[in-house]
Amino acid sequence: MAPPAEVLAVRGLSKTFPGVRALDDVDLTLHAGEVHALIGENGAGKSTLIKLLTGVHRPDAGDIVFLGRDVSFATPLEAQRAGISTIYQEVNLIPLLSVARNLFLGREPRNRLGLLDFARMNREAEEALRAYGVRVDVRRPLRSLGVGAQQMVALARAVASEARIVIMDEPTSSLEPREVETLFSVIRRLRDEGIAVIYVSHRLDELYAVCDTVTVLRDGRRVHHGRLAELDRLSLVSTMLGRELGEVRKEGLTKFTGDHHATDGQPVLEASELTVPHQLHGVSVSIRPGEVVGLGGLLGSGRTETAKAISGALPTTSGTVMVAGAPLRRGSTPAAIRAGISLLPEDRKSEGIVPGLSVRENISLAVLPRLSRFGLVSEARVDSIVDTFIERLRIKASSPQQKVGELSGGNQQKVLLARWLAMNPKVLLLDEPTRGIDVGAKAEVQKLVDELAADGLGVLLISSDLEELIEGSDRVVVLKDGAVVGELAGDEVTEDKLMRTIAGHAPDRDAVEEAATDG
Repeated sequence: MAPPAEVLAVRGLSKTFPGVRALDDVDLTLHAGEVHALIGENGAGKSTLIKLLTGVHRPDAGDIVFLGRDVSFATPLEAQRAGISTIYQEVNLIPLLSVARNLFLGREPRNRLGLLDFARMNREAEEALRAYGVRVDVRRPLRSLGVGAQQMVALARAVASEARIVIMDEPTSSLEPREVETLFSVIRRLRDEGIAVIYVSHRLDELYAVCDTVTVLRDGRRVHHGRLAELDRLSLVSTMLGRELGEVRKEGLTKFTGDHHATDGQPVLEASELTVPHQLHGVSVSIRPGEVVGLGGLLGSGRTETAKAISGALPTTSGTVMVAGAPLRRGSTPAAIRAGISLLPEDRKSEGIVPGLSVRENISLAVLPRLSRFGLVSEARVDSIVDTFIERLRIKASSPQQKVGELSGGNQQKVLLARWLAMNPKVLLLDEPTRGIDVGAKAEVQKLVDELAADGLGVLLISSDLEELIEGSDRVVVLKDGAVVGELAGDEVTEDKLMRTIAGHAPDRDAVEEAATDG
């Protein structure tokens, strides 16, 4: 039997944005009827590769050969018309139009007079969606459907456009289990029909359920390509993270002291059974004064969502948060701040700093209400706080009046830390505090976190850097698909055990204790 035809060949693809080599000499091949997993952590280059394939960006170097000919799509519409359809994590349809109009967008059936044939459009839309388990009035606006049903409409539209390649970017993020099974059956049907699928997901169970081959990207480069069945889960995690089992890199990192003086007293933070549909499933974590608790897991495991749920930035449907024994009002960021919870977000540029404001204004932003009397703010008190934290955190700026957008990434991160430390918090939630900053600044931030914990502050540390997580944490709670799958403490906090727990090779501690009790 002849091998399946090659539908896509990517050779030496590279793309550079200002200051960032997003994709570096990447190769990828895709055959008819192949479901190909494209995986990697944040910043690995997955999104850039998809955007180059679909005409959002143009490559700086390399070739894209689609159906045997060199292509260079100028727009996503051009790529779609050629036969490459994309389903994004966020539904990119038009919510005010009907379900049927969205399904046939750009290829609406017309009658002999050239007018839209709504009767035919609605009839064919109902038939198409029925195959995806969606039974709705297709005349209704798309926005009236749940997010999962909208995602299925997007999937039906992509498949119905006579695509030769369907790219699915985290397609199950908003789907219920029943809808996930429907999606998998559709993917298998596409494979049987000779349509190739590029499947982007952080969920290992999904990858092994539907994918034939895998390409792993790391730091913009391809680090693995081959049959997925030949790579076990632990090896896959190791390849994604760039870590050999037992290997500990020492380059460029300052080791934390680990002496956080955590007490055995009452936790300063207790988050119990936090639940957010499709994102968190009964997540619990506690932190004692002076303790650094790490959150481990791959991209999309629920780490950021847990921090946001604790801080009130992500509304929960159930669960409780206690600060120093007092319950916190659900879903209220102001209440969390007043109770002593401060969150340093992962994306400091869009969720943290205000680049057009000065260092002084950024640091004092949160604490201003506490410094005002009868609506008037004491400039002297503001200056005192700003000067104290610039000195304490060693923020390098020409003056407190310099715009924070002009500072280096490391100093911007320190400004954010200063803003929340000025609130005198009880708990500090740090989401990727050293991402995107140079080695020297990284070591300074790590040392500062260690000092804060030594002073009695409770810290939740989220980091994709395994060494940073291991050396900076007293305990590590491991998440997978929005649920806690294990906890490591003391001598258990090793690279080997953490990677095995992430990969699903370590049983949950409670389950082990339960089994021992039953036995």
